[in-house]
Amino acid sequence: MAVNIEFPQITAEPLASVLRALHLKPLGPDHYEANCLPQMTRIYGGQVLAQALLAACETLDEEANERVPHSFHAYFLKGGSPTAPIDLKVRRLMQGRSFASRQVSAFQDDVELFTMLASFQKQQDGVDHALKMPDVPAAEELRSAFEIFRTMQHPVGKFLGKTVAFDVRHVQSHLYTTESATPANSQQVWMRPRAEVPNASAVVARILLAYVIDQVMMEPALRSHGLTWLTPGLALASIDHAMHFYRDFDINDWLLYDLSSPSAQGSRAVGQARVFTADGTLVAAATQEAMLRLPPDGEYIKSKWTFDY
Repeated sequence: MAVNIEFPQITAEPLASVLRALHLKPLGPDHYEANCLPQMTRIYGGQVLAQALLAACETLDEEANERVPHSFHAYFLKGGSPTAPIDLKVRRLMQGRSFASRQVSAFQDDVELFTMLASFQKQQDGVDHALKMPDVPAAEELRSAFEIFRTMQHPVGKFLGKTVAFDVRHVQSHLYTTESATPANSQQVWMRPRAEVPNASAVVARILLAYVIDQVMMEPALRSHGLTWLTPGLALASIDHAMHFYRDFDINDWLLYDLSSPSAQGSRAVGQARVFTADGTLVAAATQEAMLRLPPDGEYIKSKWTFDY
């Protein structure tokens, strides 16, 4: 019998909408339907990451319910519509004594949008070491992005001001305007939910981390070239995303995302992240590659991947 992951429910918006989107409707054995969050043009990649990881968790045998996801590798194949539900189909690849693996594919209208391989492990003792957290100001000393969104006279800012579910605080300058950023290939960001997630288990915490980390993964690539989210004609779309979870954490606490971009070439850019708790414990890491394109000098090209609405 499969495990049923109970996602907490709250009434405080907009986090309540995120948690509702993480309740899956069973359609048959290892087959689920998920609803999409409101978006301006296309599905937010972190939503699909989180829903696919949850679908994989749902198929773990009940006697193995102490297993938690320790890694996943995903590819975004096509952009999806936020106005239609998503079909999630899971294949049980392996169920061992310590590890289990699953493959999840996401569809809309029988078109495959996304595929993920996820691995799970029973929590066990072993050797232990980790990198140290960078020395940065505490989250309480920094300005919330929510305050910035509320003052932006732009459709994107107004939309985010109503829908952003996590409090985001940049250590360096934020990237939410058309003003050029100071070029640098690294940055740090603090994030936590804007409302308390009750009874957030280790599995729930990891799924929500997969949900939120996608929104900042490519910022160091933009910052490397002095770009922002509203640079005219900027086109950006995730290609793949890999993530490893190292240690348990409380998703309700401030987490520091230490971000960098080691390379960009051929209209592709790489973003890397290490995630720390406020006391300096390394809990997760992620790598993402994305399509990153700018229009030729003097030209403007509007596409479904641009952000300047």
